[in-house]
Amino acid sequence: TGSYFLFRKMDNAEGAVDLHGDEEIIEVIDLNESEQTPDDLANEIEDVDFGEEGGDFADDEGWQTEEEDMEARQDDSELTFSMHTGSVFCVSLDPATNSLAVTGGEDDKAFVWRLNDGEVVLECAGHKDSVTCASFSHDSKLVASGDMSGLIKVWKVETKEEVWSFEVGDLEWLEWHPCAPVLLAGTADGNVWMWKIPGGECKTFQGPGCQATSGKFLPDGKRAVVGYEDGVVRLWDLKQGNSIHVIKGQDGHQGPLTCMACSKDGTLVLTGSVDCQAKLINTATGKVVGVFSIDEKKPKSSMDGEVESNSVESVGFCNVFPLVAVAYLDGTLAIYDLPTQSLRHRCQHEAGIVHLHWEESSSLVSTCSLDGAVRIWDARSGNMVSEYHGHTAEILDFTLSRDASLAVTASGDHKAKVFCLQRPDR
Repeated sequence: TGSYFLFRKMDNAEGAVDLHGDEEIIEVIDLNESEQTPDDLANEIEDVDFGEEGGDFADDEGWQTEEEDMEARQDDSELTFSMHTGSVFCVSLDPATNSLAVTGGEDDKAFVWRLNDGEVVLECAGHKDSVTCASFSHDSKLVASGDMSGLIKVWKVETKEEVWSFEVGDLEWLEWHPCAPVLLAGTADGNVWMWKIPGGECKTFQGPGCQATSGKFLPDGKRAVVGYEDGVVRLWDLKQGNSIHVIKGQDGHQGPLTCMACSKDGTLVLTGSVDCQAKLINTATGKVVGVFSIDEKKPKSSMDGEVESNSVESVGFCNVFPLVAVAYLDGTLAIYDLPTQSLRHRCQHEAGIVHLHWEESSSLVSTCSLDGAVRIWDARSGNMVSEYHGHTAEILDFTLSRDASLAVTASGDHKAKVFCLQRPDR
């Protein structure tokens, strides 16, 4: 026999719980084995009214396992940019100083902000739809932002004034010329547009009537490679306005183009597609000189029985070794040897890869994934060097600073983050 005392803990003046002096007795329950059973005691405890002050029992504090709590608290980033009110779709750094970032988001806005303190330098407002493209010109003097509806705006960073705007069809991609104030854009109707900024002189390159899904200037600035929804790849002469080479049929892809990359000297282009293949194209001859694909497995089925699709999501050339990287939606990062076109390493992620970036002067390649993490891999060994967490949703885009000391990410959690990439040799 005995008595149970129910206590309510009271906060002291500093907000800390005092386990000795600040306890309030709510009720005394006499327990007598002959009169009360444990069920009776439970019923009496249920009847106790803890009132509104019972902070420990507040409805808005959900239960978390220790592992979930650790994941929620882990943030390896140096800075978080939180001005967007929707998913952040794209991020680029200014090439001149690598001190400014521009991000575009679901909130129909783009922001130019400083990497060191997150302060907004310029708000690119006036868009009518999600901003999916945003980047700086080669000299960092201009910044372009483009939304899904096709409204493109260009701003002068120094004066913060809008200097040019134009509206096309639904925008697929937007890219600056490597050494001139010239913009190139691809649209859903298959056309490719080129403008001189801010004068607005324009050229159009007629497509096949299907989406121009990806495109890129070649390093010489005189040609561009464009991939289309029907799997065709075209190399365009930008001055003459005609296509130099058309890669189609068995040489082309058997599905929409998703990504492409150029070798540093511009002699090779690597293209990726939803057909799960990456193709190596000689830009001088227009010939396909290599095809990369991982061993085809039987399609995986998800929990609800649907077959999970796979596709190439990102490709890139290593600058210091004859290697290429191909990233897949199923989480595979494949490292291929360029001369032999053989698979060298297979680096597996638990979630789909969104983008990859090679470091400028090393064998390291970074990836961002749908699990919200950035990972760095050594292409020589196939081993992961480090990984960085901090986002609570998928990373949709990321970029590296020129010296690869920083990664800047854009995420579905409405945030952009700056990560300091620490390595023993730095």
